[in-house]
Formats: sequence, C-alpha cells, structure tokens
Amino acid sequence: MSSSSAAPKGPTPADALRRNRILSSKLYFDVPGSKAPVVYSAAYDIAFLGIEKLHPFDSSKWGRICKFLTTEGHLEKNRVIEPLEASKEDLLVVHTVSYLNSLKSSFRVAAIVEVPPVTLIPNWVVQQKLLYPFRKQVGGSILSAKLALERGWAVNVGGGFHHCSAEEGGGFCAYADITLCIQFAFVRLNISRVMIIDLDAHQGNGHEKDFANDVFHLQEGYTFWTCTMLEFIPLTAYGVEDHAAKRHIDQKVELLSGTKTDDYLDQLDKALKVAKSRFQPQLIVYNAGTDILDGDPLGNLNISPEGVLIRDEKVFRFAKDQNIPLLMLTSGEPLPLQFAFLLLSCIFASIND
Repeated sequence: MSSSSAAPKGPTPADALRRNRILSSKLYFDVPGSKAPVVYSAAYDIAFLGIEKLHPFDSSKWGRICKFLTTEGHLEKNRVIEPLEASKEDLLVVHTVSYLNSLKSSFRVAAIVEVPPVTLIPNWVVQQKLLYPFRKQVGGSILSAKLALERGWAVNVGGGFHHCSAEEGGGFCAYADITLCIQFAFVRLNISRVMIIDLDAHQGNGHEKDFANDVFHLQEGYTFWTCTMLEFIPLTAYGVEDHAAKRHIDQKVELLSGTKTDDYLDQLDKALKVAKSRFQPQLIVYNAGTDILDGDPLGNLNISPEGVLIRDEKVFRFAKDQNIPLLMLTSGEPLPLQFAFLLLSCIFASIND
C-alpha cells in the first residue's frame, strides 16, 4: 500500500545504515541445488524446563513436523537447510536499540511470550533457551525469501511472528521476522513489490504497523517499495484487536465466529480473485497459521483439517499460476500432526506437477 501523501526527500543516514547492515549480513548464503527449499534447525524448538507448556502455543511443533517428514521418507534429512542465527546487527535493520535492550529484562520477555513465570528466570537463561530459538527462526525466514526467489517457493518450518513490530513484541512474537525478511528482499533481491497473505486466525498487527508507511529509501535517490496485505481476521478471536494497525490492511476479510470450512474457502476464493486483479507482487509471504482449526482455543473458527489443506493448496496455486515466488511461514497453532505432514507433502507434490 502507498500511504504516504508526499514524496520522500531522499535517504537519511539511518536509511544508509540500514542498507549497509543488510548488505553486510551473513544470513544470505549460497545453497547447493541438492538441498530442498525447506529451512529448519533443531534449535527452533523451545524446551524451557516445562514452562513453555504454560502457553497454548506449541513450541516444539517444528521439530515434530520435520522429524516425521524425514523419518517417513518424505524429505531426506541432509536436504534440509540450516539457517544462521540473526545477529544484533541483523535485527537492527528493523528493530530499535531501545526495543532490543528491553529484551534484556526477563519481565519484558515474560509479557511478550505471555508466560508470567519467565519473569523469575535469569535473563541469560531466557536469552539462551527462549530468544535464541526465535533468532534462529528469524534467520530462517530471511534466508527463505532468498530461496523462494531462486527456486519459486520455500518453506521456513518456523517464523511468522506477525504480532511483533519494530518497537513492540507480543503474542509469543519477540522479533519481527516478516518485516525483516521483506526488508532484506527489497535490498538484496532487487524487488520492490511484496504481498503478505496472512491467514493466521489473528490480526498481523506487527507487520501492519511496520508497513503503515511503506516508502523506503535506497542509498542513492529513493524508490517506492510497496508491501500489500491480504488478511482474514475472525472478529472474536482471542486477543486484543488493534484497530489503528488494521487500517493499513489493503484487503481485509472479517470472519464471524464459528465460520465453517465451506464458507471460509468460498471467501478465500473470492479474496484471491480480487487480489489477482489488484496486486502484482514479485514475492508472496504466506503466513499459514493453523489456529483456524475447529476446536482451537484461540481462533474461534470451525475449519476442518482437510479445509486447512485445501486453503494452503489454493494459496500455493494462486502463486504458481502467476509465476510469483512464495515463501511459507508456519505461524499459529499446529494442525494435528498427521495433517501437518500431509500438508507439506501435498505442497511439495503440487509445485512439481
């Protein structure tokens, strides 16, 4: 969306510093063709003396998905790509110094991940056991955007921290990986138009805030970098609705509590048809939350596991039919495992037919 009312005056020293940080980052690296465009690290999973179980988000889902895919022969383990951890310099591309410093307080981190006992844990432990896995997933999201442009598609089996913005975390999201991977793509991949399709059951208020004014400067002169957003938002999902951030969504579909599979998929078909006529992105970042499932305690929707599979295939097909590279992030609560595994297997098959 282009929400600026006046043309920018040119790059500032802060813009130049951001660009230099992106260009000097080590998060982009060459990946052999023998590797699959699937990014994962065992460090993604959060094991925190059992305290992680106090939040309804399943913080070990990523490992179980990859373990099944590899042990069942759907994906060879040596074909999975291990990302690097996002460094402080990488995070400063988007985040403020004051926000990163706030994460040195266990009290602040406890509020972000919504697990009060974290307040009582020494921060060095919090950094190692909780924030380090998040930083690895950020590295995975950033690298996956590069892979998507190179291969046509990529999956980061993690990431999708859509509640975190440059200056504020929340909702179990400590770092703004969606904003970061897009900013890196703008500078390093020579693209200027990105579309976020966010189908998690909750509002992506983090990236909404970050791209509220989506004019970003290059070091020489300036360019308009646009990030458009298609979001489905249940009106009664758990969590505080961010009305100010919601104004920045380009195409918004608000769902009634209890929306069922057929209605959901029908609305998705209509939304994708409109999006196809309105937007011409060079990359799609797909936040594929599965907390839309029937029975999820936070989503308040009644979508069947089969419906989630169909949803994801529709989004992949939407991208493939237009030859648009797609990056998938696995935000939100997991599917029942057997369907999560089928999901990835179906997607791998669909893009090769």
